[in-house]
Amino acid sequence: MTHVPAKRPTINDVAEASGVSRGTVSRVLNGRANVSLAAELAVRRAVAETGYVVNRAARSLKTSRTGSIVMVLSEPQERLFEDPNFSVLMRAATNRLAERDMSLVLMIAGDAGGRDRVARYLRAGHADGALLISTHADDPLVEAVERSQVPVVACGAVLGRESVIPYAAADDRGGARLATRYLVDQGRRKIGMITGPLDTPGGTLRLEGFTGVLGRKVTKRMVVHGDYTQSGGERAMRELLESFPELDAVFVASDLMAAGALRVLHAAGRSVPGDVAVAGFDDSALATATSPMLTTVRQPLDRIAEETVRLLIALLDEEEATSVVLPTELIVRDSA
Repeated sequence: MTHVPAKRPTINDVAEASGVSRGTVSRVLNGRANVSLAAELAVRRAVAETGYVVNRAARSLKTSRTGSIVMVLSEPQERLFEDPNFSVLMRAATNRLAERDMSLVLMIAGDAGGRDRVARYLRAGHADGALLISTHADDPLVEAVERSQVPVVACGAVLGRESVIPYAAADDRGGARLATRYLVDQGRRKIGMITGPLDTPGGTLRLEGFTGVLGRKVTKRMVVHGDYTQSGGERAMRELLESFPELDAVFVASDLMAAGALRVLHAAGRSVPGDVAVAGFDDSALATATSPMLTTVRQPLDRIAEETVRLLIALLDEEEATSVVLPTELIVRDSA
């Protein structure tokens, strides 16, 4: 018995079923804003009724769009699985892109080989734009991405490129001030800090927030630089105890490093928060998994990811994209 394949629904079929023009159908399917709500609903209903599926290959040839965005993580691969913040950013960005029927491609650029792969991928036209995550100052990847001439947006400012690359970020300085002021208000007088890398905005701005509250009281021995990893937090806490043994509180620039700091304090026989109060930054899932649970600064990672996608879509649509800084909030738990 011979089976005749069913005719594949076309955009003309959708236009006929919805009672609107082919151009209106195209505008709805491409996510354009200049369509009435009634027309959009009619087109969406007609797509479901006809079983129409967008031919991405044909669309790509016609519009020079691939329908995909690259999220570039400028960290070693193991950081992707260790730091819960990255999964939150990926999930939120993926969901926001899905609203435009676009896909997210993750690429790791933690070394020269990874940076070269990202640059070649973008130069070959495999993606419509790039979202940069955890970019460090003077990273050669940034220049390579800019040379590829694809629209680019960052989660967090790219130091030295703040006026060139649009970004969405948390108020790092303000959040650090909240945490430090809270420790002071709790009667803590000998407060140390574990920073993030100083070639990242979170590293510099959170340190600025800390010193902005304590002023001239801050000395070099009160501050140790970390790397946003748990092992880095352990190393930094040991160093801080050695240089500043009389401390009675510590502000740590990430929850992951704070978890490492807690382990070292427990091993050193320092009770938390009795002997040493600990405040982190992020309010990641890890904050409620530590013992004691972390007092920490909540940064709205979901909204940051959504805003970066919004900015990138604006660039793709040749619209203005203005950087956004979102407020933070102090979440008080048991560690301080």
